[in-house]
Amino acid sequence: MIRTATKRGDYILTAINPAFSRGEYLREPVIGSGEGDGTVNRRRIGVAAIMLALGLVVVPTTRAAAEPATTVSYPTIASATRLTGFALDACTAPSLTTMEAWKIASPYRGVGVYIGGASRTCSQPTLTPIWVTAVSLQGWRVIPIYVGYQAPCVSRPHAARFSTTTAATLGTADAADAVVQAQALGILPGSAIYGDLEHYSSTDVACRAAVLTYVSAWTQELHRRGYLAGMYTNLSSGARHLSEAYASTAYARVDALWIARWDSSTSLTGWAGIPNTQWANHQRAKQHRGDHDETYGEVKINIDSNRFDAPVATAGYAYQITSSTALNGRSGPKTTTLIMKTYPSGSTVTVVCQTSGTRVGTTSVWNKLADGSYVTDYYLSTPSNTTYSAPLPRCTYPFQVTTAALNKRSGPGSSYAAAGTLPGGALAWVRCQRSGSKVGTTSVWDKLDDGTYVSDHHLATPSTTTYSPPVPRC
Repeated sequence: MIRTATKRGDYILTAINPAFSRGEYLREPVIGSGEGDGTVNRRRIGVAAIMLALGLVVVPTTRAAAEPATTVSYPTIASATRLTGFALDACTAPSLTTMEAWKIASPYRGVGVYIGGASRTCSQPTLTPIWVTAVSLQGWRVIPIYVGYQAPCVSRPHAARFSTTTAATLGTADAADAVVQAQALGILPGSAIYGDLEHYSSTDVACRAAVLTYVSAWTQELHRRGYLAGMYTNLSSGARHLSEAYASTAYARVDALWIARWDSSTSLTGWAGIPNTQWANHQRAKQHRGDHDETYGEVKINIDSNRFDAPVATAGYAYQITSSTALNGRSGPKTTTLIMKTYPSGSTVTVVCQTSGTRVGTTSVWNKLADGSYVTDYYLSTPSNTTYSAPLPRCTYPFQVTTAALNKRSGPGSSYAAAGTLPGGALAWVRCQRSGSKVGTTSVWDKLDDGTYVSDHHLATPSTTTYSPPVPRC
């Protein structure tokens, strides 16, 4: 995936820089069970070297579920975003004029961008917070890619490598730096960040163990910082090894898998050696064609082609308050929830996502803002005042299923009709929580994005007994 390309452009917008804050089951749970040379970024190696020298260990600030399904510690401002469709990635982020032309004329709806890493080779003159904001407003979904340290047996002669002894420390350091780079671009918590792990020898046993340790540390640190963990890797090496360790209690499992397999097939199932029950619920992407030129709107770019059904970046969208008086910002999407602050008439706010709530005027839509509060959509300059508005995503909080298979129900209780299942490790895309029949240690049930419910007892949410902020109450 590491390639070369050139494009420049300019576009004038005001950057949005929101402030960041650092189941009921079918059976008993199962227990136990790219391309290019890299160049070394000296600042990143220096940070990693200091961590190694100090023997730095990052201690989670919240209780985490045991591996493989570790808890994502979403801060108040977080929400996830999903892309279902085709995506391109180019070495250098294309200009905004190019992106606008391609949004109109091409079949692509997502764009991968290289945000950092010791092995990143692509210059990024156009990749700024303004660029991320602008392409998001154009309707693109952004896919953050971090090209960090590579496997000890990677074939790239100049790649920065981790070893068996440094894999955990460098995996943690890469994840921490990836969050810094993402936040500098206005990519919010709840986003997925994809590590780029280039093809390596699949038969080297020690190398395999180092890769799994690195990916586990990467995942744990991203989760600790409120981000989803994705990994781009070759189907015959990294993907195969991650699949083999999918249910292992020795390693934290990534939330989404993006494979490289240049066979022109866009299928997200039927991958050789990867059971369809793994990463089964909007958790897969495939790079099906490598370096090639495509032209849309009379603009040519050298790209890789991908198909996505997986989490991507969450960005902020600026809209204006249209009420004649100050608008209340509340702790949840209901008029009965606590007033957190007020926003002057005519002021601009940054919207993260939309959700349903108390009806106000002609709409039941509420907007979650970048400060974590909620305002009714009726008094905001979004495109619609009756329903949801593209390109704003729906508010969701994905957590992994911790049991072998989890029943989805038509309501918040075991007596409601079954409405499908989620396999172990699947992401449950939670919209809100409410009380229901007790399962295990909790009476909390989670309403999912498809309208079904699952018991919170079998999700890797922060609490096993009560509600888990920032997920709102239904």
